[in-house]
Amino acid sequence: MISYVLDANRKNMAKTLNYVYVLILFISIFLSITVYGYIPGIVNKPCKTDKDCPKKPPHNIRCRKGQCVEIL
Repeated sequence: MISYVLDANRKNMAKTLNYVYVLILFISIFLSITVYGYIPGIVNKPCKTDKDCPKKPPHNIRCRKGQCVEIL
């Protein structure tokens, strides 16, 4: 009887750890996507030509529709 309870507890614990692992994985992917795409002071800066946009290597920044945007 006791071994059955211990086995059930181990299975529940393993499931819980799996859920926590998956949750941490998705949160880290989400944060890396949102943080990577952010370049402070460049995005949505008004411009008329490509020369109005700052040059920040390794980013390729161009003027598109009156705003400085990073071209991937």
